[in-house]
Amino acid sequence: MNRSRVIGTLGRALKPCYNEDVDRLRHEQYPMLNDRVYLDHAGTTLYPKLLIEQSSRDLMQNLFGNPHSGSPSSQLSTRRIEDVRLRALRFFHADPEDFDLVFVASATAGIKLVMDGFKDYPGGFWYGYHRDAHTSLIGVRENATEHRCFGNDEEVDDWIQAQPFAGSLSHNGRLALFAYPAQSNLNGRRLPLYWPGLLRSSWDSCHRKVYSLLDAAALVSTSPLDLSDASQAPDFTVFSFYKVFGYPDLGALIVRRDSSHTLSRRKYFGGGTVEMVTCMSENWHIKKQGSLHEQLEDGTLPFHSIITLGSAFDVHEKLFRSHDRISSHTSFLASRLYRDLSSLRHVNGLPVCTIYKDPSSSYEDSLTQGPIIALNLRNSNGRWISNAEVEKLAAIKNIQFRTGGLCNPGGVASFLHLAPWEMKRNFSAGQRCGNEDDILGGKPTGIIRLSLGAMSNMQDVAAFVQFVEEFFVDRQRCPEPTVNVSSSVIRNLYVESLNIYPIKSCGAWQVPSSLDWDLRPEGLAWDREWCLVHQGTQAALSQKRVPRMALIHPSLDLEGGVLRVRYAGQLPSLVPDEIVVPLSDDPSFFQDPTVQFSGMCSSRVCGDFVSAYAYTSSQTAAFFTAALSTPCTLVRLPPGPSSRRSKLHLQHPRHRTQPVTSSPEPPIPGAFPTPPPSPPTLDETPILLSNESPILTISRSSLNHLNQTITQRSPHAGPIPASVFRANIILAQSGPESDEIPYDEDSWTALRILPNKPLDSENPTPLTPTPALSAHTIELDVLAPCRRCQM
Repeated sequence: MNRSRVIGTLGRALKPCYNEDVDRLRHEQYPMLNDRVYLDHAGTTLYPKLLIEQSSRDLMQNLFGNPHSGSPSSQLSTRRIEDVRLRALRFFHADPEDFDLVFVASATAGIKLVMDGFKDYPGGFWYGYHRDAHTSLIGVRENATEHRCFGNDEEVDDWIQAQPFAGSLSHNGRLALFAYPAQSNLNGRRLPLYWPGLLRSSWDSCHRKVYSLLDAAALVSTSPLDLSDASQAPDFTVFSFYKVFGYPDLGALIVRRDSSHTLSRRKYFGGGTVEMVTCMSENWHIKKQGSLHEQLEDGTLPFHSIITLGSAFDVHEKLFRSHDRISSHTSFLASRLYRDLSSLRHVNGLPVCTIYKDPSSSYEDSLTQGPIIALNLRNSNGRWISNAEVEKLAAIKNIQFRTGGLCNPGGVASFLHLAPWEMKRNFSAGQRCGNEDDILGGKPTGIIRLSLGAMSNMQDVAAFVQFVEEFFVDRQRCPEPTVNVSSSVIRNLYVESLNIYPIKSCGAWQVPSSLDWDLRPEGLAWDREWCLVHQGTQAALSQKRVPRMALIHPSLDLEGGVLRVRYAGQLPSLVPDEIVVPLSDDPSFFQDPTVQFSGMCSSRVCGDFVSAYAYTSSQTAAFFTAALSTPCTLVRLPPGPSSRRSKLHLQHPRHRTQPVTSSPEPPIPGAFPTPPPSPPTLDETPILLSNESPILTISRSSLNHLNQTITQRSPHAGPIPASVFRANIILAQSGPESDEIPYDEDSWTALRILPNKPLDSENPTPLTPTPALSAHTIELDVLAPCRRCQM
């Protein structure tokens, strides 16, 4: 089959060409891009200043009423809505005689609307979806009687052209729905647009009972979609306008009128989709009998957003002239970015970027590939680089993109070679959407996605390539430290400092060297016993999302029995400079009436739900809310055993079945060998509010070596302070720096801290503490390397 010939009715092959006008438009229309690189247009593109100005002027000069009325203002809203509906159809060359457009909140809402129509049919419906589908499409399967995931394009072609596979479609007239994305939101691959037409013209009667649902959200953000030939068009097409124009936040469902009857069985009604209802002694109703969109648009439409959409069409045409031009421009940029990233090599010739491109696509052909690059990074030893670290460094450089699973489980599993059992294991190990568990079992769990848009330019491409070159291209081979697995005694180590973090993700308090300190099963006394939670979601805040938490400095006043908290930044005049919280778990012991507990509440910490006491003091909440510009309050874990446990992916050394040095790849500084599979049972260590384990320890020797490596590679870069690792115990080696053994801790299985006493040259102790820890010998198990240190 000639794919280009068949696709031509819905899509157009356009020659990549850079739009020189974009550089001027960015300066005039996109001030939010000043000193920023934005590479997440697949999430949402950006709105121009002219759109905000024109839509605001329209809303200020006209009175728009609720369209469900007969007043002049309401009739004006109704007229404008229908004008915009017609314009939206014409944007996709869809003839109003053949298609109707239903306004919805988003593409996902449009998918759900189609599903609601199908699921109410007697006998249910069969559902097929493509591996590259967004989770919004995959979720439909939960309402289907039967479902199938097609693993690739060839499976779909074979299914359409061959006899129906066993059990796939019954011959009893049951409805069937086949859904797929026009473009993968993961890597930008563009899928065939001829499938709906083939299904409709199939010689097999069963195939002619299959309706098609096209998720065009990713495609139409930068590419035209031509629905002028209704015989080849999908039965249902969904997309979101904010991906095209940046604003307003609105979606649409385009329905072939010949297929609209499939939605007539939908049971729900509301607002304008019902003509009359009785609800007292008799349940009776008559649903709307008008046009399709009148039957499906429940309640009051977001009429202000729809009216603003009219301005979006005007401004889009004025700034970019056509969607074809945007497609050519973004294809040019994507081709350049792909070429430049593919060419990056380490000093030993290994590629820096692993790019996930389908063999059938080409960045020179807009019919097969959209302006998205999906990749992961490796160092010169072939080890994966944490996407969380890449994202953090990018934020420092004002570069923004997306990482993670990208709501595309089929694509992620295929490209990363993740079997279902591995994904289930990763979930059990604590992996969640948005957290930093991005390398588990020696494999990445997510992908870096770079997506370009109409206002992207060559500076964006150059900035990201330069960013990768600066931080991730090894100009010299990563050193391979000598790890002596059999060595268990370090003779010149001492505890340099002991730190606790009373409030999770806030500043540290260094324990005075004159104090002994209590060590509990959950960790050091008072460490991460409090946290700040969002007043709406009850989720614990973290520095990753609220960087200003680093400016909150708690300190323990043991004589006064209170926790004192100050903020290093500027606070409003009515907010106190300091708040005081009693250390006692029973605040009734104190006379201060401003500090009280409200009782137990449920909060989410690192994916775990914990019960905690929330402080009711308005002064306490006001202090933290003002400091962080986030509505939050302070909570504290109750006394007693903790319900949280260290994460299962932390491999306890005593369970290792092979030595660390058996890894086929040599270890590098800070990147720890992949542990062997965990046994069925694993000791669970209790923790309070820490991320992974009760105590985090770092080595000053390793930090010194890391800073030396950074200086060699980037002479102008400053040293990294120990504080950024947020360690509880900082260990150091006495003697000259040249005698230090960096990364020796990678092989430790236990840590023994002896009572403080002078070093005896004849009988040196394995590890000497400062007085801050204890007068007794302390033995600690080393659970596993912390992923915060894997750089």
